[in-house]
Amino acid sequence: MLRNFMFAAAIAATAGTANAAPQVELWRLDCGRIAVNDLSVFSDTFAYAGEKKTLTDSCYVVRHGNNYMLWDTGLPTALLGKPLASDQVLTPTLDRTVSDQLKEIAVKPEAIGRIGISHYHFDHVGQAADFPKARLMIGKADLEALKSNPAPFGAEPSLLAPWLSGGAAVDTIEGDMDIFGDGTVVMLSAPGHTPGSHALLVRLAEKGPVLLSGDVVHFEKQFETDGVPPFNTNRADSLASMARLRSMARTLGATLVVQHDADDIAKLPAFPASAK
Repeated sequence: MLRNFMFAAAIAATAGTANAAPQVELWRLDCGRIAVNDLSVFSDTFAYAGEKKTLTDSCYVVRHGNNYMLWDTGLPTALLGKPLASDQVLTPTLDRTVSDQLKEIAVKPEAIGRIGISHYHFDHVGQAADFPKARLMIGKADLEALKSNPAPFGAEPSLLAPWLSGGAAVDTIEGDMDIFGDGTVVMLSAPGHTPGSHALLVRLAEKGPVLLSGDVVHFEKQFETDGVPPFNTNRADSLASMARLRSMARTLGATLVVQHDADDIAKLPAFPASAK
């Protein structure tokens, strides 16, 4: 069983050694787009009727010293070049693979030592299997759900076959997890969208703290209206996780990035530039 690390404890334990922490760098990758022709599917209160929106599917590279991790892995490569359709509620497409973008910043696939997964949906784990030697970090409740029959809504367990088969290393996360032990990169428990959902806190020396939302919300407006999709697994947990991220952003003065919001991800530099 993986030892749990509470966020507050990690910060307290590392307060005196912050200057000695390895340099942390953050890149946002283009991991697909999702055309939503009926945005009301993201509301259980009949909001957004008649609205359309194209969601981005961003994922991220985090460099911690000489260590590299991916945060989410986007849509599956099978969707590469798929045309967007106007007669479907949701249409996903992929323009570039994660591996292709890593080449542009001179990071070899084998350098990816960890993959942090915000939750089990196919648009967040799609290219994970391209890095089968990486250690997967996923919420314990999400991993257990992936093993259920039938698989939960939006999940494709085959995309995580190297880890579900026992052939690759897995860390199951309960609560918060200080990934490198120095408070700079922390998975934050944020259940509701799925039972084991997480967000990610990345502390950068120049830009300051960055909060990557996972799917706590899908676009910024949901924070303003407490909008909860009907396919979330727990409404009360969803609202609590939304409140936690907003409160944490205020307390830390953090940049809160909604990963599916094309406008929101512009808070970070456009690839291949990075935030430090």
